[in-house]
Amino acid sequence: MRHGGDRVAAVLKEQGVPCIFTLCGGHISPILVGAKDAGIRVIDVRDEKNATFAADAVARMTGRAGVCAVTAGPGLSNAVTALKNAQMAQTPIVIFGGATATILRGRGSLQDIDQLELMKPVTKWMARVTSVPAIEATVRKAFEVAESGVPGPVFVEIPVDLLYPEAVVREWYMKESGLEGAESFAGKAMGKAMEAYLYKQFHLPGTPQFSLPEPLDLLRKRAGHSEVEEVASMLRKAEKPMLVIGSQTMLGQTRSDAERLASAVNALGIPTFLGGSARGLLGAGNEHQFRHKRSKAMREADLCIVAGFPFDFRMKYGRGFGKKTKVAAANLNPVELRKNKRPDAALWMHPARFLDRLASVMGDPAPRHAWFETLRGRERARDEEIAAKAKSDGELVDPLHFFLRLEEKLADDSVLIVDGGDFVATGAYILRPRTPLGWLDPGVFGTLGVGGGFAMGACAIRPESEVWLIYGDGSSAYSIAEFDTYARHGMAPIAVIGTDASWAQIARDQVTLLGDAVGTELVRNEYHKVAEGYGGVGLLLTDPSKVDETLDEAKRIASEGRPVCINVHIAKSDFREGSISI
Repeated sequence: MRHGGDRVAAVLKEQGVPCIFTLCGGHISPILVGAKDAGIRVIDVRDEKNATFAADAVARMTGRAGVCAVTAGPGLSNAVTALKNAQMAQTPIVIFGGATATILRGRGSLQDIDQLELMKPVTKWMARVTSVPAIEATVRKAFEVAESGVPGPVFVEIPVDLLYPEAVVREWYMKESGLEGAESFAGKAMGKAMEAYLYKQFHLPGTPQFSLPEPLDLLRKRAGHSEVEEVASMLRKAEKPMLVIGSQTMLGQTRSDAERLASAVNALGIPTFLGGSARGLLGAGNEHQFRHKRSKAMREADLCIVAGFPFDFRMKYGRGFGKKTKVAAANLNPVELRKNKRPDAALWMHPARFLDRLASVMGDPAPRHAWFETLRGRERARDEEIAAKAKSDGELVDPLHFFLRLEEKLADDSVLIVDGGDFVATGAYILRPRTPLGWLDPGVFGTLGVGGGFAMGACAIRPESEVWLIYGDGSSAYSIAEFDTYARHGMAPIAVIGTDASWAQIARDQVTLLGDAVGTELVRNEYHKVAEGYGGVGLLLTDPSKVDETLDEAKRIASEGRPVCINVHIAKSDFREGSISI
């Protein structure tokens, strides 16, 4: 192999990595060149956080760790928010960080900081490579740790002098140390010492420096057949059961895995609510799936099965169940399994595996017609209420009307990415993901700015699919520059920016409660022209009568391989009044 970058690339190829996201830097150039030579697609972005978000999206959509590489110092620190988002979403990522030369660490060289200390709070595992022969073993370990147990991001630091060819590094060392051509005894002695140091780096095995992930509650017994049978017994006796499936259930799932999981859920035959990345698991119109009034159903159910969904603010911290509701939960993390709520049956196992086993032991489901009809009645009433509030006319576009029309236009293979507050949350009530692994949201961290990177990852993995990126006008500014990346790399997402000149989700309650809109006011900028400046196609939509026409035009342009930005000037709405979360 020519250099350390080839060694990294060899393991990436071995792991089946389809692409690596990056923003270039001299510290990491050999990784990028090695990856390209190994047939791995290199996608260079405009901000390191978006490289990390893109790797996150790839991991969610493929079931394998996504990969990104960033340069030392600020290149790595720029990725911190995205790594924390992945950590909280339990997404496996392998992030490579460049670093100063081993011999210069701590001596004030360019971009030299304690990167392991920086990464400690936001990763599951981290390693510092100290010799060239240790590269492959360290990278393999990184994938193993990222994907095992509770998945998460891992960090591998590879100093610059371990990545470049040995001859180049030797030349650098001699030149920078002033030993090149030295004739004195001391100079020659130092030169010999330098040669010995280089030999050790390049030819002797080294021990990576890392901190191992802390074991999770190893005294507890992982769930087995008897625990699954216990839940099955509870389900057989239940008259009003329900199932809540969260993002964790989709971890490590390929598209075929997700289809098998959907079959298991259908076989259970009970009312099912999907959250986070699990949205789309059952398609758009499944008879067992419900989208509205989950909290009310939780209070009335006599059994609630929670698969891969923590008892956090979205579940009212475990206090949203009825007094007589029995709760069964499955979770990969034994701490999350009992945090805020002690379920009647707590199963420490992968929730997808739990659902598959549960379906296999249940047999034919009981009919429960009355319970289904109660929930379907509420579902119909809420959908009718939303439709009645939508306005197809006016000076600007009503967001409810826009999303009702978009829902009709979505292709069967659509991937939906959401990044924003009020506009995006409005869309979540209406848009129905078509396929498993076809909905990407930030997760429990609630991070604004995921959109540009998520769309990039989705386009890289599913180039044949229609990728929709739903932005608020506030959140769009975090990553609209990635239109440059889309255009350069032949990606064609359709971005929709709901422009109301406000951070509306915050402004609505801030004005009501505090009487002042300070810090929440924007202007109706020409975001479509910004996208055009970066190489995309911009469409302005201000006339409600042209919603269908504009959506059709955007779909046509995207089908030709060009990225599109629709700047939708939306009217003010009180649809989500009082929706602030804490």
